[in-house]
Amino acid sequence: MTISLLGVHHIAIICTDYAISKTFYTKILGLEIIREVHRAERNSYKLDLAVAGQYVIELFSFPTPPPRASRPEAAGLRHLAFAVADVDAAIGHLAAHQVACEPVRVDEFTGRRFTFFSDPDGLPLELYEG
Repeated sequence: MTISLLGVHHIAIICTDYAISKTFYTKILGLEIIREVHRAERNSYKLDLAVAGQYVIELFSFPTPPPRASRPEAAGLRHLAFAVADVDAAIGHLAAHQVACEPVRVDEFTGRRFTFFSDPDGLPLELYEG
């Protein structure tokens, strides 16, 4: 017997500065806020975010979270990729907000263009054209 997965429900991200990360994910990347909860007993926020109306990311804040292993080649989650219609336009938007992107690459199997950039905590993010 196998498990019948229906899809990815969400991705959880723990940030070190909630205000900066909230601004980055909502104002710069344009994710929609579904719900924001302050959990006083944990001194923590939980922000539920959507892309194109679909619930995708839980953004958490905790006091003094341990550091994440760096760069995409570390064991564990490699990166989070967002689909975009025009990678050049998306890069231009990020550049206007002082977010640097790596040079555009081409996926050798699909021929699609993509680039990497980082969130305020250095989490590797990707823009994938398609």
